[in-house]
Amino acid sequence: MAKAIHSMIRVRDEARSLHFYRVAFGFEIAERLDFETFTLVYLRDAESDFEIELTINKDRTEPYLLGDGYGHLAVVVEDLAAEHARFEAAGFAPRKIVAFAPAGEVIARFFFVADPDGYQIEVLQRGGRYV
Repeated sequence: MAKAIHSMIRVRDEARSLHFYRVAFGFEIAERLDFETFTLVYLRDAESDFEIELTINKDRTEPYLLGDGYGHLAVVVEDLAAEHARFEAAGFAPRKIVAFAPAGEVIARFFFVADPDGYQIEVLQRGGRYV
């Protein structure tokens, strides 16, 4: 069986991205590998072994084109409203909280926030299938 271990995204400003992921989600550096033309930074939280791999290409000056193929990363939190307020206070501009109820029953509550490079992250209330 396969085990998911990381998802990679390309970022331009390492310090800005590290700040965002640390403050927003508590992700800390698990490992940092520096090479001549690029750096890989693996981020992990205390609850999971799954990592986000930030790739920083040292000669990149233009923003990356996210295209229409990228969807989002997702995390769960205990108190969605408190996290939303914390994100607002940190200046991260989260979108409004949404209750997803396709058949009249709420199956998820969430909001989205963009990281410094525009990658979307869904923040879900822990519960149901989202634990």
